[in-house]
Amino acid sequence: MTYTDHLETPRLITRFLTQEDVAIWVEYCKDPIATRFTAFEGKTPEEMAQASIDLSLQRYRENRYGLQALIDKETNEFVGKCGLLLQEVNGKQEIEVGYHLLPRYWGKGYATEAARRFRDYAFENDLADSVISLIDPDNTESKKVAIRNGMQLTETGAVCKGAKYDLYRITRKEWDENKVFYWSSLFSFS
Repeated sequence: MTYTDHLETPRLITRFLTQEDVAIWVEYCKDPIATRFTAFEGKTPEEMAQASIDLSLQRYRENRYGLQALIDKETNEFVGKCGLLLQEVNGKQEIEVGYHLLPRYWGKGYATEAARRFRDYAFENDLADSVISLIDPDNTESKKVAIRNGMQLTETGAVCKGAKYDLYRITRKEWDENKVFYWSSLFSFS
């Protein structure tokens, strides 16, 4: 399985994360609203940032995909992270699109733009027959991104790593049937 970076959207380019990204990710980890749905409880923001980057680096090494850095093409600024994640959900392997943005970039459509690109990447490279997003039941903003990404709520209480999530899914068939819509709405991210 090959997982590449340097994926492009109208405003973003992706790259694999490095240890140098820990320092910028501390900003995210210091925000209590941003981190309320994360699994790094009891850690300092610096420890959370290190654990988060380490997890993606480990995923790369183990061929389980991993989040990638999102870089604004115009400003070269680090916007957040998005990517594919190989997850075990209800005892079955699934490919998830995950996304986290630095709070100063919320509400600008970056999460939707990046999530659509990784969804397309999964289908274009025949990685799965469906793509999911696992979302905390209280995380309404992430649910909005999943819906704009063409996903539908297909299960509540899906179990991954001992926690329960709302599971949003889009199938290859649904994606194929709606490609024209996705391309026509490419510049509509809100």
